[in-house]
Amino acid sequence: MIKCDFFGIEELVSRKVFADRGEKAWFLLDERALKTLDALREKFGPVTVNDWQWGGENEYRGLREPDCEVGAVYSQHRFGRAFDCSFRHVSADTVREYILSNPKEFPFISSLEMNVTWLHFDVRNYGPDILKFNP
Repeated sequence: MIKCDFFGIEELVSRKVFADRGEKAWFLLDERALKTLDALREKFGPVTVNDWQWGGENEYRGLREPDCEVGAVYSQHRFGRAFDCSFRHVSADTVREYILSNPKEFPFISSLEMNVTWLHFDVRNYGPDILKFNP
């Protein structure tokens, strides 16, 4: 089983997924996305996905349960292939620009959401270029 070096499972799944699966929720997450999360953390420093376990408001920025009312029905979040990240020391725009200029450093990123204040990346079946989309 692949786990992240820098993230606990509670940071990557919704409250309901964690309550239902606990540590077994790691099995629901795409290995490419997990490797990418660690690579982003190494490159850009501290990053937050979900913070609900510390009393924060972010719960659906990682894996969302199938009946979650947030987001699109076929969102990559529902398949463990997408994460929304906020970085402590750098803006999402800076990170996006870096990824687009250096795609070989993040070989599993296949899609980026543009024009948002967070970094949405996913590892869907797309390529060879990175799909850029707007909310």
